[in-house]
Amino acid sequence: MSNELPNTGTILVTGATGVLGREVLARVKAAGLPVRAMTRRADLPDEPGVVWVRGDLLSGEGLDAAFDGVATVIHCASDTRHPKNDIPGFRHLLDAAERAGVGHLVNISIVGIDRIPMTYYNIKLEGERLLAASGVPWTNLRATQFPELLNMFFGMGSKLPFLIAPSRSTCQPVDQGEVADRLVALAQGGPVGHAEEFGGPRTYLLTDLAKSWLKAARKRRPVLPVRIPGKAGAGLRAGALTTPDHAVGVRTWEDYLAEKAAKDGKAKKAKKAGKIETTAN
Repeated sequence: MSNELPNTGTILVTGATGVLGREVLARVKAAGLPVRAMTRRADLPDEPGVVWVRGDLLSGEGLDAAFDGVATVIHCASDTRHPKNDIPGFRHLLDAAERAGVGHLVNISIVGIDRIPMTYYNIKLEGERLLAASGVPWTNLRATQFPELLNMFFGMGSKLPFLIAPSRSTCQPVDQGEVADRLVALAQGGPVGHAEEFGGPRTYLLTDLAKSWLKAARKRRPVLPVRIPGKAGAGLRAGALTTPDHAVGVRTWEDYLAEKAAKDGKAKKAKKAGKIETTAN
């Protein structure tokens, strides 16, 4: 892969309304770079400094117009509710990028997808293979788990009388904002193929993450360790979700929980104040 800088031009961010995509979009915009954000929603946001376009990766509708004049793509889109849609969607994206003459496609992936045979990870691995076999110059960045996604997982699980967590399995949470910084930096350089992995500053047992989440959320639940069977479980217990040699992140899981608690506290106070004001009126 060449390390030459791509032609100066517009950066297109896919999945720009998602957990990672919105962080990437904010950073491209803050850098003063020409940016285009793609969504499949019919009602496009009106945001200064950003050109919003509609494009549907699954059907391919609108992609040629969205990619017209684009020099670099940062691909953050993923259909987590229907992950099997990601492969046909990625094919459409690669075809559109090649037709448009895109000079650099930066893709986000996940640490351990080649060592944990789970459906979603297999799909992400197939996406990497498609990217490598495409005619589009590319960079692929594997990162560890985002705290926001762990929060969603624990939040859903805490609806039960106990919180399930894989036993003896480790995780290395990394701030999605820091990953966004890295993606934008990579996008401003030349294609490098597989970039160095990007992991958070500390490694934790998933059961310990669950306990600290419950404490921060002020929920009284026992954590139920569950042994995941098969090769997937063996990979989890062997640390496949972690990359200790690339612990380059700074913001810790504890930092995330503290900031979330502060935000939740402010939101509760604002809601309470609103109710008091409504009652007084």
